[in-house]
Amino acid sequence: MPFIRVKTGLQQGRIYPLDEHPLAIGRDPESQIPLDIDSPASWKHAVISKTDGQWQLEDLGSLNGTLLNGSRVEKSLLKNGDRIVIGAAAFVFDERDPAKVGGPSPLAPEAEARIQATVREMSIKTRLIEAEISKAIIGQKEIVAELLTAIVSNGHVLMIGMPGLAKTMMIRTVSEVLDLQFRRIQFTPDLMPSDITGTDILEVNEASGHKEYRFIKGPIFTNILLADEINRTPPKTQAALLEAMQEHRVTAAGQTYPLDLPFFVLATQNPLEQEGTYPLPEAQLDRFMFSIYIDYPKEEDEETIARVTTTQRKVALQKILNATEILELQQAVRDLPISDHVVKYATRLVRSTRPSDVRAPDFIKKWIHCGAGPRATQYLVIAAKARAVIDGRLLVTSDDVRSAARPVLRHRMFTNFTADSEGVDTDKIVQKLLVSVQEPDAEDY
Repeated sequence: MPFIRVKTGLQQGRIYPLDEHPLAIGRDPESQIPLDIDSPASWKHAVISKTDGQWQLEDLGSLNGTLLNGSRVEKSLLKNGDRIVIGAAAFVFDERDPAKVGGPSPLAPEAEARIQATVREMSIKTRLIEAEISKAIIGQKEIVAELLTAIVSNGHVLMIGMPGLAKTMMIRTVSEVLDLQFRRIQFTPDLMPSDITGTDILEVNEASGHKEYRFIKGPIFTNILLADEINRTPPKTQAALLEAMQEHRVTAAGQTYPLDLPFFVLATQNPLEQEGTYPLPEAQLDRFMFSIYIDYPKEEDEETIARVTTTQRKVALQKILNATEILELQQAVRDLPISDHVVKYATRLVRSTRPSDVRAPDFIKKWIHCGAGPRATQYLVIAAKARAVIDGRLLVTSDDVRSAARPVLRHRMFTNFTADSEGVDTDKIVQKLLVSVQEPDAEDY
């Protein structure tokens, strides 16, 4: 059975199987393939139907026309791989069995209704969260959006920025608005693993003389853990976070203790002062979903900061989400369907970072000695889903993948001497990748 795949547009990646009934395309919500209401297409724009055993495309007298393989047509037979453009939307005609090609996994009606309700609610609460955070944090809206994306994705964040850019205050504010328990650890060279995870103490019952060890939980037993200047402590102590970040549990003295969910590690680093630091190993870097760079504020924001923070101003923050609601939101993000088109694009983008891969552009082979692993693909997909949910959309697009590419990939690619000598960093390389790596087309299915 042939089908139409939405390449770009309102339902990007979706598959529409073709049967004996005509398939209408237009801005009319009753159309089998509805277009964006703001599209330059007509209300009833075109129809695909079967005539004498062959599929044909017919324009319904639209104002802006229907393009088939770049040429405007009134009526034309379709063949495998034909590209149809109507307004801002593009489609591909495919004669293969859609069951063997794949598309977004269908949901049960109850699950779909639950996700729709969660997404609608989140789009409202996201604006409330951003409004509350802006009471305490001036500017940095993109950073706040990336933090929220990581939190609803159940991911950890590495924040890199100069001192005095309100990294700690931002994380504390987020924890208050989300009604989560917050603890901060100042990482220093003499910090021990037990200072993070906790330790056993010997208790003696004075009446009976009975002795037993009791585990005293460390600051890691919280919802949001701020690991301040994480690279200032030795690798042995850094490694105390690995099990907690990956497995959401802590093992001490042969006993395993689960962490309360949700659990996030938000770590900070100073990008300049490297004396007396211990760079994070690749294995630990890979466990951070995002690496976020915090730059200096804009001039007008800095003027506002200077004005309002030098007074007796006190900020009262409202709590918008609690731990239970965040866990439900994380589940909705996981359940959100995603098209093969978006998954293929995310996979292609990550594989292109590896110098040994056939997809790697020449500049990757020139500047990178080690690219991103499969966890980067997983994080790109889940971050794209989270972006859609935060925006109140049920459709995950390639634009969502592109918006998450820089924080996901920048700490998973390692430049060589050539790149360092030419002043090329991973941010510039990711930007070049987004330009050079093309989305999948009809030949890829």
